[in-house]
Amino acid sequence: MLRRNERVLDNIPVGALGIIALDGCQEMGKRVNDYIVNWRREDSHEFKNDVVFKGYERDNYLIDAKVPRFGSGEAKGIIGESVRGKDLYLMVDVCNYNLTYSLSGHTNHMSPDDHFQNLKRVIAAVGGKGRRINVIMPFLYESRQHKRSGRESLDCALALQELVRMGVDNIITFDAHDPRVQNAIPLSGFETVRPTYQFVKGLLRKYKDLQIDSEHMMAISPDEGATGRAVYLANVLNLDMGMFYKRRDYTKVVDGRNPIVAHEFLGSSVEGKDVIILDDMISSGDSILDVARQLKRRKAKRIFAAATFGLFTNGLDKFDQAYEEGTIDGILTTNLIYQTPELLERPYYINCDMSKYIALLIDTLNHDGSVSSILSPNERIQHVVEKYKRGEEI
Repeated sequence: MLRRNERVLDNIPVGALGIIALDGCQEMGKRVNDYIVNWRREDSHEFKNDVVFKGYERDNYLIDAKVPRFGSGEAKGIIGESVRGKDLYLMVDVCNYNLTYSLSGHTNHMSPDDHFQNLKRVIAAVGGKGRRINVIMPFLYESRQHKRSGRESLDCALALQELVRMGVDNIITFDAHDPRVQNAIPLSGFETVRPTYQFVKGLLRKYKDLQIDSEHMMAISPDEGATGRAVYLANVLNLDMGMFYKRRDYTKVVDGRNPIVAHEFLGSSVEGKDVIILDDMISSGDSILDVARQLKRRKAKRIFAAATFGLFTNGLDKFDQAYEEGTIDGILTTNLIYQTPELLERPYYINCDMSKYIALLIDTLNHDGSVSSILSPNERIQHVVEKYKRGEEI
């Protein structure tokens, strides 16, 4: 991992650091806060007592913010302390459906729309008093509605423009469904981060007998949209790469989309090789499990599925069944969105923690430092693979 002390943090902080973890993202916010508190405590910064470093070293950077609801389901954002002059980082998990609120006596689960509305309420409560507003939204709101075909809304572009109009300077997201959506806000900061390094680390920690070369391992893209991810991993680890494309029936429309007839494979033989299927999200899981079955028919050895976001919208039963049948050996997703306790207990599940990475990004941006070295994990992946090959602890 890129250590904090390896970065050049010569710049004066933009402002005193403030982190607002919205409802549903508080656990991640607490972890991120703990990292930054420890780093700055250990950091023997010579200017610590300088006036421009006021509030630099604190016991807690989390700012008290609430979004209480009225009985009608309406709400308001409240910030419990002064944020004047602060460099604010708002963290929101739009996929946390575990939270509920009362709507005229009925229990309602929070939808992505509710979370996005809460984010806007908190920005409105800041009221322009902050020095800078940065939004960390791991799962980009409406990112699946990123392009228009026919008479459709462009929700993701609309949401990004709305945030920028409200005064947001930087938007940091992870593995955006299509990064080109940033074209909607060309003059604002937009970073999409891929957790490839954390996937590699998670896999190497769990399995001690992997042979990382093109004869024993392959990177697989489950569809044309995820090709970039598989190409990147294949190039960094010197593996072969294969891809599937979805053959659709364009004469029919089912639930608003053309149904998939089959997954067709392009690439060299997978026989006897461990394969890593890379994607941005596992939604219902039908696609990824179909791809895994196809690979098994082609005599692949072990199959690992790595996706930034594990939504598991239809539950875990089909994954349990695939694991018991030997179709899939491991599933890696991050803790960037809500994970159910049942998922964390599964024997095939590998959790990739992203809190240190987010803390590193926040700490660097607060110093107005360059994040390009953090966003590019090539050297870190090579380093962790070399340690693995030498049999060292990762």
